[in-house]
Amino acid sequence: MQSAAWIVFWAVLGILIAIQAIAYIVWNIALKSPKKGQGDDHSLMDDDQIKPLAKRIHHLIDTLNAVPYEPVFVQSSDGLRLKGRYYHKQDGAPVVICCHGYRGTPSRDFSGAAVYYREKGLNLLLIEERAHLGSEGRSITMGVRERYDVLTWIGYLTDRFGKDTKIVLTGISMGAATVLMVSGMNPPPNVRAVIADAPFTVPKTILQNGIKNMRLPPRLIYPFLWLGAWLFGGFNLSDPTANTAKAVTRSTVPILLIHGEADRIVPCEMGREIAAANPERVELHTFPDAGHGLSYLVDTPRYQVILDGFLSRVLA
Repeated sequence: MQSAAWIVFWAVLGILIAIQAIAYIVWNIALKSPKKGQGDDHSLMDDDQIKPLAKRIHHLIDTLNAVPYEPVFVQSSDGLRLKGRYYHKQDGAPVVICCHGYRGTPSRDFSGAAVYYREKGLNLLLIEERAHLGSEGRSITMGVRERYDVLTWIGYLTDRFGKDTKIVLTGISMGAATVLMVSGMNPPPNVRAVIADAPFTVPKTILQNGIKNMRLPPRLIYPFLWLGAWLFGGFNLSDPTANTAKAVTRSTVPILLIHGEADRIVPCEMGREIAAANPERVELHTFPDAGHGLSYLVDTPRYQVILDGFLSRVLA
């Protein structure tokens, strides 16, 4: 009888160890950061939607990287040292906080839009998300904790330039989801607007979609990813408050939402779902034939006209 009990004990222990090992592997692949080569601005996806635009993207990246900036730092609410790149254009001008995407870089994700904002005389803060580049951290959290980092950066700018300094939050992909989450967190009144390009609804849904695109079973893999995030990243991937559609229903600021209709990573339906949650607050524009985060490059004139109209209203 005692021997049978030991067999059960070791069997259960073995199963638990195997579950934890699988959870670590899945988390390590999907969310652990940084990965080798992750900080390479010129590393582009081998994708037929990107290839025709690659030459222009590389040129825009080089152009932005040639502009001097001031390295700035803050401490996150959970003790991480976070880095940002501050580009000063003119005293007293509004500041645009730019949040890049999953395993992205500020220079790659905002190489085009940054040129537009500077031409409009706006100051820029391009943040390096936690667990990316010069910011500390070892786990991407898909907006669950990044949203609090954005609030910290808002506080930094307000302390530095004054509470009357107008701030616009903008993001792409994961960064877009993050700033939408912030919109529902009662940001300070000097935050005048949010611009979100290709946002997802909730981390769980977009990660399950990514697993499906890899031709793996989401229902089998996601529980291991959730467990890995909890055990090794220290956060809850299924945090019910990390929901962009619900966040915009609480938003007190105007929101411009842009999404490519040919987005294969974050389906355009997610953008429409977010916009439908608060049509009085969210202004939605979709771009035919634009892949993930490529709307600006696919139709730059139209994108800039949309930004012109929106910014003229929110910054008046």
